[in-house]
Amino acid sequence: MISKSQVVVRYAETDQMGIVHHSNYPVWYEIGRTDLIKETGITYSELERMGVMTPLVELSCRYIGVARYEDVLTVETSIAELTPSRIRFAYRVFKQGEDKPINTGSTLHAWVNAKTFRPMSMKKHFPELYQKMEAIKEL
Repeated sequence: MISKSQVVVRYAETDQMGIVHHSNYPVWYEIGRTDLIKETGITYSELERMGVMTPLVELSCRYIGVARYEDVLTVETSIAELTPSRIRFAYRVFKQGEDKPINTGSTLHAWVNAKTFRPMSMKKHFPELYQKMEAIKEL
């Protein structure tokens, strides 16, 4: 499954050259990731209330094209890898009207116990939620 989130570039997100500053893409990845998680029927805040945190372990971001103020972007998010102890999301950012992405990337997150911050097995502790994420990954 691919979740699609729309973002309109704000003036504050551009740099002196008039293009989107590179630091905004990971923020937009978070928008896409949050929307994709909602597709499982749960929100990030509910996940945290269940005692699960997803700290970032790795971030990859490739800049291919540019976006400017007021451009309409679509962030496509999918689950690229899912194991009982981690999850990798993949992202592609498209400018409205273009077929090729202007940015691609991924983030790797660990599943950890919110109290101990130790890795946990989602498959063991939350099997129904893990199955939903497996189903989304395969769509």
